[in-house]
Amino acid sequence: MKNKLSWFAVPYVGWMALMVVIPILIMVVYAFTTAEFQGTLENFAEMGAYTAVFLRSFRLAVIATLVCLLIGYPVSYWMAHEGPGFQRLAMALIMLPMWMNFLLRTYSWMSILENNGLLNQFFKAIGLLDALGVEYIPMIGTPGAVVLGMVYNYLPFMILPIYSVIVKLDGSLLEAARDLGADSRRVFRRVILPLSLPGVLSGVTMVFVPSVSTFAISRLLGGGTQMMLGDLIEQQFLGGAYDPHLGAAISMVMMVIVVLCMVVMNHFGEGEEQAVML
Repeated sequence: MKNKLSWFAVPYVGWMALMVVIPILIMVVYAFTTAEFQGTLENFAEMGAYTAVFLRSFRLAVIATLVCLLIGYPVSYWMAHEGPGFQRLAMALIMLPMWMNFLLRTYSWMSILENNGLLNQFFKAIGLLDALGVEYIPMIGTPGAVVLGMVYNYLPFMILPIYSVIVKLDGSLLEAARDLGADSRRVFRRVILPLSLPGVLSGVTMVFVPSVSTFAISRLLGGGTQMMLGDLIEQQFLGGAYDPHLGAAISMVMMVIVVLCMVVMNHFGEGEEQAVML
């Protein structure tokens, strides 16, 4: 019976090999070869010229992830402690923007943040621009606009995993902690926070990975002045500086860094879970 059931996994394994394994192997081949497909490490040496892009990408991704965590955890905690009706309504409001196309959501922020956009028009209407002595407040084309776009688009990916963990916590654990004399702060610090850590790590991963590799947000809201790794990779494959071998090398390095970050976070989460059990 077990052998018969294993055949059902064949389509999945074939799909994974076709769509995941083979592209990765092609990327590795391109990363370690020249245009004539001769072995080389020059592609990795050339990445030194783009150190600023690497640093900018990881800095903005970390900032966006921290902002999402600071906003997402309180929202998740609040939702989990409300009634079922409120939880369904809050979930619908969180998911509602995601029903709209990603690019359309980002374009909407362009019309809000641009120099003659809705936000600057509002500031002008209330007299803020006249008080500051400026025609507009520059917001588009700044790192802050890129971080804002990341937070807006990826915040649900932080809220949902944390909420799903907190809402399933065993209430008897919280009651036992209170019966033993722990106040609300200690219950949160010693029980709720450690037990919700798997959701936090999942949310951090789900926000950080797309943030560090985004290119649409940085291009539209960054105004072309805030190049990130996604823009750099796209430029090597589709732009004027066509060099797929360099693009593959950059992609490979970024993938390795992201995987290492995920391994470290998962290891940290396992250590916290073991501490709670002890």
